[in-house]
Amino acid sequence: MHPSPPRTEPANDHHHHGAPSKRRFALHYLEMAVAMLVGMFVIGGALRGVLALADIEFGMATHPELALLEMAVDMALGMVVWMRIRGHAWAGTLEMAAVMIAPALIVIVPLRLGAMDGDAAMLVEHVAMFALMFLAMLRRRGEYGGR
Repeated sequence: MHPSPPRTEPANDHHHHGAPSKRRFALHYLEMAVAMLVGMFVIGGALRGVLALADIEFGMATHPELALLEMAVDMALGMVVWMRIRGHAWAGTLEMAAVMIAPALIVIVPLRLGAMDGDAAMLVEHVAMFALMFLAMLRRRGEYGGR
């Protein structure tokens, strides 16, 4: 039996420029965005359906603060389910849920004070969610990039 020749490639599948790791990171970010949308449409749709059956009016026009918070929770729940399916630990999963819900809690203040309307609050909430999700992923880049 001959000894195997020395490896010329690293033991892991990361090229010297980290392209596979970056690709996995970007794919995970995209998966999280899809999971958020699924949560928003499936969980949010089910909730709104139940509320409609109960003849309860609920939405940005009548309850913007609740609508923003409900949307954030729906999106966070969709993401939590997907992260757990993908095998992520609770610490990172709950951290990610927190960065989804925090922007909604923050924009409620200027909304209640009349310094921001519902449309602006929703825009700020969503931009902040995606930015904070990216930062949370950078914080745990080894987990999300496959290292």
